[in-house]
Amino acid sequence: MAARKRVRLTDAGIARLRPQAREFTVWDSRVPGLGVRVRPNGGRSYVLIRTVDGRTKRVSLGPAVLRGVDDIRQECLARQADAAVAGPTEPARESPTFGDFVEREWRAAHRKRCKPSTIKTDGSLLRTQLLPAFGATRLDRITRAGVERWFDGYSLTAPGGANRALDVLRQILNFGIACGHVSTNPASGVRKNRRPEMTRFLSRDEVRRLHDALDAASRRGHSQRRQADIISLLLLTGCRKGEVTNLRWSEVDGDMLALADSKTGPRTVHLNPQARAVLDRQPRGEGPWVFPSHVRPGRPCGGDVSLWRSVRREVGIEDVRLHDLRHTYASWAVMNGVPVPVVSRLLGHSSTRMTLRYIHLCDRDVRAAAERVGEAIAGLMDGGGV
Repeated sequence: MAARKRVRLTDAGIARLRPQAREFTVWDSRVPGLGVRVRPNGGRSYVLIRTVDGRTKRVSLGPAVLRGVDDIRQECLARQADAAVAGPTEPARESPTFGDFVEREWRAAHRKRCKPSTIKTDGSLLRTQLLPAFGATRLDRITRAGVERWFDGYSLTAPGGANRALDVLRQILNFGIACGHVSTNPASGVRKNRRPEMTRFLSRDEVRRLHDALDAASRRGHSQRRQADIISLLLLTGCRKGEVTNLRWSEVDGDMLALADSKTGPRTVHLNPQARAVLDRQPRGEGPWVFPSHVRPGRPCGGDVSLWRSVRREVGIEDVRLHDLRHTYASWAVMNGVPVPVVSRLLGHSSTRMTLRYIHLCDRDVRAAAERVGEAIAGLMDGGGV
């Protein structure tokens, strides 16, 4: 068996380690048995090879992102000194409860790699679902059956929320594995709820009726005018609701929006003349927000678009969600000849695969396309050209 190669581990050297197709370990030349394990997904964690009762044991010392190598070396030397005094038998370390692990280890790592909006959403799911269900349970006592029981119960009232909470639970338990508290993830393999097909977008006639209803609402006072403009801007730009309701004047740059933050990070939204006109008619107050709250002007209006419920009832589109305006923007872009990669850029998607879920074509356009393709192929079969 070939000897293991050893190097002097440094924090900078560990950060430069690149994942490979298979897991590998780089061993330290300063402390025998200390190494950094690198997983294919890029995760790095410290490990220590110990001999306990004549048997070799690998002990996980937690993610490398949380502690420097000098600190780990001191812990390893302390462990070795304690073992020399206490003898060969090392008592097993008790797994922490789910709640303690989240507060002491997971939140610190989570804050470093996630956006504030994600931290806020995950914190709400922890507070309302995961901590009440698993907070007092030790990590190594959480079972697959217990996870499925909780997930099935939550799915009865909020299938989408249950899917998101299950993702967070999986992330936490995977981090528990990386920290050496558990060896398996009982949430792995639990099947998520199927997402309903997103096939709704507005037809030509529905867009016209919605425009008329918004125009009428804008004449019924400042609050309704502001909400009508928000809805119009969502339809004209394909933006996400939060990108418009939390829009700052500093992000409005001529014929574009330079969004400092979005679901996929900073992005640019190019404005058509109609969207630009909506922004131009907004009153410029002292605050930073384009659409400030009418109750607390120092804050954005946030989710206050209650006008949508009454408008969609008036237009006869009660099955349409506010987010479906984004689908409408994407679908009409494609039906007007805009290539899918360009639509992906317009929507701020990280890949065209996500964009394809947003694009829906009406039967008339699909039928016309089928006729054009049929004519082209028929021309080829007859020996002619296209």
